Amino acid sequence: MSVVAIPTRRHPGMRPAPRPRTGPTLTITLDLAPGPLSPRLARLVQLLGELAESGEGQLRAVEDGASGPRPAPRPAAEPSAEADHVRILAGSRVVRQGDRVIALTRIEYELLLFLAERPRRVFTRLQLLSSVWGYEHAVARTVDVHVRRLRAKLAGSEVVTTVYGVGYRLADEAPISVDHSS
Repeated sequence: MSVVAIPTRRHPGMRPAPRPRTGPTLTITLDLAPGPLSPRLARLVQLLGELAESGEGQLRAVEDGASGPRPAPRPAAEPSAEADHVRILAGSRVVRQGDRVIALTRIEYELLLFLAERPRRVFTRLQLLSSVWGYEHAVARTVDVHVRRLRAKLAGSEVVTTVYGVGYRLADEAPISVDHSS
């Protein structure tokens, strides 16, 4: 189990810390299962370590007495290109990132497929609403929300690029392929 304390502002109504501290803290507890860390968890541990190294927080490992000591978290390894590669299996409407299946909503899937089939083209929000959603009568920011969710689900892969003031496009170096035979 790892605990990270990062100074933060105290909000009204917060309970006081059980022991005196020099300032308010934010404590994050991670229950680490035996074995290798998932890529996302490894990235989180890496980011927390970077915060601690920068002097913005403290990182300390705490042993869980119930299950015995656990090894300190390993720093995240550089992800391999194959693990980040996104593969759209158009016939079965399945999206894979490396060896895991990514669960996407219908719109997220259609948006990803639309952009992947049209690399290096920039689309406005209204063009995407018309082409992917099939209508233009929604708030254009709807596209932003779906792009944000898609990016979160494809963490580690830079797939969708924002063209500020215009819209979105598939990233130039996007690790993505579309397989229409599957």
